Formats: sequence, C-alpha cells, structure tokens
Amino acid sequence: MSQMRGPAAAGPRNPAPHGAPSALRGWAEALGTAVAGLLTMVLIAALGLWAAGAAGLPNGAFPAVVAAVVVAAAGGSLDATGNAGVIAQAHAAVDAVPLSVTLAGALATAAVFLRPLRHRALAPAGELLARIVRTAVCWLVLLLLLALAARHTFTISVGNEIADRIGALLGTTPTVGFRADIPATLGYGLLWLLAVLVLTFLVSRKVPLSPRLLRFQDSVRPAAFAMVLTLLVYVALGLVVGIVELITRGDPARTLAAILLGLPNLAWLALGIGTGGAWTGHVDAALGLPLPHVLAQALRGHGERTLDLGSLGAQDGRYWLLVAVAAVVLLGAAYTAAVRAPARTPAWRHALVMAVALALTLLAVGLLTRIDAHYGLSLIGVGDLGGDLGDSVTLVPQLGRLVAVGAAWGLVTGFIGALAARRARHPGEARDANQARPRGG
Repeated sequence: MSQMRGPAAAGPRNPAPHGAPSALRGWAEALGTAVAGLLTMVLIAALGLWAAGAAGLPNGAFPAVVAAVVVAAAGGSLDATGNAGVIAQAHAAVDAVPLSVTLAGALATAAVFLRPLRHRALAPAGELLARIVRTAVCWLVLLLLLALAARHTFTISVGNEIADRIGALLGTTPTVGFRADIPATLGYGLLWLLAVLVLTFLVSRKVPLSPRLLRFQDSVRPAAFAMVLTLLVYVALGLVVGIVELITRGDPARTLAAILLGLPNLAWLALGIGTGGAWTGHVDAALGLPLPHVLAQALRGHGERTLDLGSLGAQDGRYWLLVAVAAVVLLGAAYTAAVRAPARTPAWRHALVMAVALALTLLAVGLLTRIDAHYGLSLIGVGDLGGDLGDSVTLVPQLGRLVAVGAAWGLVTGFIGALAARRARHPGEARDANQARPRGG
C-alpha cells in the first residue's frame, strides 16, 4: 500500500513541463523579462545618442546620459541641477519622452513575459499575479541601478575666454547637470511596467486567462488591438519615411538619431494632426532635440504658435496628405476590430466603442508627445531664458481637441468598419470562430 502511495503522492509535486513554474524558475523568468526590456532600451538609447553625437561628451558623460534617457523612457523623472556661484545663475530642464526607446522596451518586455505562457491553455489568476509581482520586483531593482547611474554635471562656457577665467578663479564657473529623482522614477517606472503588462493582457491571444477574465478580455480586445495596430502602423510608415530621408538627405546622423530616439513621437504626432488635432508651442533653438525642419519652422517665432494641419500645410502642402493617411489607417483598424468582435454586435455599438478607444488613444498620444525643454544662463543679471544666453522648446497638446476629433473619427470609421465586416463574413462565421477560438495564435 505504501509503495503505491509513494508515486501518487510524488506526482503533484513534479509540475508538468508547461505547468506552474517552480519558485526558482519563476524568478529566473521574471529577471529575464526585466533584463530584456531594460537592455533593449539601453541599446536603442545608446545607438540614438551615438548618432546624435553624444558619445563625444566630456568627462565620460555618455553612460550617464544613456541611463538618463532610459529612465525618462521608462516613465522616470529627472531633476536639473545648476550652480554658478554668487554672480551667475544657470537653469536647464528637459521634459520629453524618447518614445522609440519606450516602444522598443515595451515590445521586448511583453514578448519575453508571454514566452513561458505560449503553450498554456489556462493559468490561474494567482499564478499570473505572482508572475507580475516577481517581474515588478526585478524591474524595480534594475531600474534603481540605472537611476543611480543617471547623474552628471557639465561645465558651461559663457562664450568669453576672460569671463571663463575669472569665473574659474572666483569659483563661479556655471554648471548644469541632471540626476534621477529616485522615488518618482521607481513609482512611475512601476506604473509603466504595469501599463505594459495590462495592455499585453488586453491585446494578446497568447495569455491563458481564466474564463472570468477571458470574458472581459473578449469584450475589450478588438478595439484595444485595433488601437495598438494603428500606433504600430504609423510607426512603420514613419520608419519608411525615415529610411528615405536617411538615404536622400544630407544629414544621415541627425535622421538616424531621430529614428532611434523619437520616431513614435513624430509618427503619432502625424496621427493626431492628420485627424484634426493640434499642439501649441514655440522653438527658440532645437537644443539637440531631433526636430524636423518643418516642425521647427512652424513653431519658430514670437509667442506661442499652433501646430496643426493649417500651419504645416502653409510650410509644405504635402502635409495635407496626413488626412488621407489617417482615413485609410483608421478605416483598416475599425474593420479589423469589427471582424474580431462578436458577429451580432450592432454597428452603432461598434462605432461607440471605437469612438471611446480612439479618443483615449489620442489623449495618450497628446500626453506622451509633449515637450518642455529649456536652457538659460544669467551672468551678473545679463541673459535669461528668453535672451541670447537661453533657448527653449515647448510643445503642449490641446487635449480637448484631440479627444473630440478622436471620438468623431472613431464614430465614423467604426460604423463604416462594422458595415464592411458584416458584408465580408458569412452568417454565423464569427460566432462559431468565437466559440472555438484557438489559444496559441
């Protein structure tokens, strides 16, 4: 009797090859997810900064600047530091998200997180929660190490050799620097990771959710997938344009830096502008930010300028084509969402869901693409942020307008997409497919 109980009792303690992971394997998978995400971000940030010429920064500042860019891309916060003694004041700040780095890290994190689950048909909610917690712990530890490395101080020349020498003698040489705000970086970095994982759960069919969560996912996934697809299509189109610019224009290093650091910033800006959204801001100087010439020209001038189809079209009439691009991409996204939705979903309901989804998407685009960068130096009261010794770039979204145009485009394209999907599918096709939905695709 005891011999028969032994194997039976030992069986449950030996998990199946694709069952719930042991503690050690679970932590290894969590660490792999965090390392993959942050390592991808470090790689993209380093290549982008190298293309922008940051590898030549003095006093070995390049690694610290790379760490700072990754911290900003992961939702972290950077504080500016300045010191110029008693006769001078220095000010500097850059508030902009390098979305190429962010997007690359998000895709790598999601892919590695899903990899151990790809052959599972069902995973208890407790196991998924444990995976998320372990991944978050590893992520925060690695992000803390990067935040500690993200600090450096630069010495600023006032443009006059005699003044520089006097400043050095008096100990008033102006300096500016940066350092990561550790608590804010860890807090926002955790929210960034959770947002990536939640979006992964909403969009991917490879997540083996429990039936209760699966019902919720099935009602949200079509629109969520369509919005993610829209953003990725715009990035792909932007990449094509960037490669053409890289080949045909005379400044390949600047173009490559823009691709590796700010491609989604520009691509998603095109989505917002193409649908009728707008941003306000101004440009004194680029401050090293990879701003396209047309955007800089539209924002350059006295006071705040509006960046929309009208201002861009005045610089180059080809920018009116953004409306046609938006129409094609959004109609395709609406059709994709309608095909993936239950067959009996009314067209008006699909239109309403698309309106909410696109409004929220453009709201996120506006918040992610804002820029507030400035540098200023005042020596004995001469020079300020608006004078010869200071420059700034600002870009602030008109969030109300973005949400309104998103809702309007979502209603129209959602309704048309639902009608097109109804004509394309056979009766009962989507209902049968929904009942026998594969788990691995």
